Amino acid sequence: MAAATRVIASEGLGAPTAAIAKEAGVSNGSLFTYFATKADLLNALYLELKGELGWTVLQGVPVDSDIRTQMLQVWKNWLHWAVSSPEKRKALKHLSVCKDLTPQTRETANQLTAGIAAYIERSRVNGPMRDEPLLFVGALINSMAEAAIEYIITDPANADARAIAAFDAVWRAIT
Repeated sequence: MAAATRVIASEGLGAPTAAIAKEAGVSNGSLFTYFATKADLLNALYLELKGELGWTVLQGVPVDSDIRTQMLQVWKNWLHWAVSSPEKRKALKHLSVCKDLTPQTRETANQLTAGIAAYIERSRVNGPMRDEPLLFVGALINSMAEAAIEYIITDPANADARAIAAFDAVWRAIT
């Protein structure tokens, strides 16, 4: 999976399975011992990355604090994961638009990130986005996170200020 992450991040979804197998140090045929098709590999990789993101983002959230403080920790964790795992982030971006992902895989991914969704739901309960579909609100927040991540990567000296400024914008948009 690590090899698939690296190859998908660098070559995109069109990367041949032979390149993934080579990166993993196995024969192309061996790859198909574990995954019947490339689509199966892509679905499994998507779930692995979404699961890691979903778990990582929820670590250290102060459960006894107010929702803004909790959501700020979720935000910081999200940005930290993305900045510290650039290949995973890039592979996940490619995979999120993959036509080979099954509806079951997408549903399972939603379950793996349900904790994040719950914080978003609690945050927006009285805000202007309360009646919008959660996937739409999540996409807006993700877009703002991506913008913040890009600025943090290019200007690490101001990472904390950019993270807080972006969070403040997200918070104002949803609450």
